[in-house]
Amino acid sequence: MFVNVKPAPRLAIHQWPENERPREKLVNIGAAALSDAELLAILLHTGHKKKSAIELATEILRLAHNNLSELGKVNVQQLQKLDGMGAAKAVTVLAAMELARRRQAGSIHKKTIISSGADAALFFKPLLADQCFETFYVMFLNHANKVLRYRCISSGGITSTVVDPRIIFREALDANATKLLLCHNHPSGSLRPSQADIRITHKIKEVGRLFDIDVLDHIIVSETGYCSLAEEGMI
Repeated sequence: MFVNVKPAPRLAIHQWPENERPREKLVNIGAAALSDAELLAILLHTGHKKKSAIELATEILRLAHNNLSELGKVNVQQLQKLDGMGAAKAVTVLAAMELARRRQAGSIHKKTIISSGADAALFFKPLLADQCFETFYVMFLNHANKVLRYRCISSGGITSTVVDPRIIFREALDANATKLLLCHNHPSGSLRPSQADIRITHKIKEVGRLFDIDVLDHIIVSETGYCSLAEEGMI
């Protein structure tokens, strides 16, 4: 004789015991005590028809191979392929990852004197390492190598981006900069400068001579490290 046993009804998170709910746990014992999935569930706020917010958060983490660094590379379209991930939830997750990236970068940016390629790489890597496309930044410095400002000049394809020297030197003159430091990322992970990288560096350096603005270096960053064209004797 077979008995048809119905599965126990799925409980929504608000029906869980209070000491097990992510929000209440965060308030009572602190954010550090929560798992990655629980923290993500708080951002998601709700789950889906047949899954709780924590189960949906677990699926998101699985998509990123349970690695928060990899989650920083996931885009809206990839997240929306998961059942229950609408645009609002996907954007919330990506906004949180960007805030985390900027928080990390902010602690580095307190160092306002750049004295080496390593300093520049440390400055830019939190901003660029997770990017899935090439992004080109310029740092504007004074005569004492103090950072006046930095700007994203362009971003674009997987293997290249277009850089307009006119934009760079307009910014440089506006900032009263006397030195520039160039930086872009290689999403492929390779740190080898391309011929295009070398050509644009020399082109910007030549234009800089007209304005008496020195191009100190061009840094290439990836997850694996950095390459300084100045240290390699390429400029």
